[in-house]
Amino acid sequence: MEQTYEPLAARDAVANLAVKDLRRARKFYEETLGLKPVHEEGGEVVVYQSGNSTVNVYRSDYAGTNQATAVTWTVGNIEEVVKELRSRGVTFEHYDMPGTRLEGDIHVSSGMKVAWFKDPDGNILNLISTEGGQ
Repeated sequence: MEQTYEPLAARDAVANLAVKDLRRARKFYEETLGLKPVHEEGGEVVVYQSGNSTVNVYRSDYAGTNQATAVTWTVGNIEEVVKELRSRGVTFEHYDMPGTRLEGDIHVSSGMKVAWFKDPDGNILNLISTEGGQ
């Protein structure tokens, strides 16, 4: 029987985030970010629903070693989302990036606005909005 290749472009992708302390991570992802767990595996992995995708948060000794953005959420009103997360204790990162200007905690460039923050293990997460960037 011949198998048909299914292009990856047609498939959903899943974000994977390594954390050292799953209990601390759960508090951040559930209480601070408001994600809802949809599956757990043996106290080592929690799967969260995020829109039409999922985010796997798993325990690993290598947590926090990625120095690049691990997950991006596209949002409509980035100012409101940043304000809400800040009220929940999130601290935003500021980067010196050519072609952008910093407005509070939001990096603004032609056509988009971006805000970066970290989870308790140092995983870099961000918000992006293409509405109102200039």
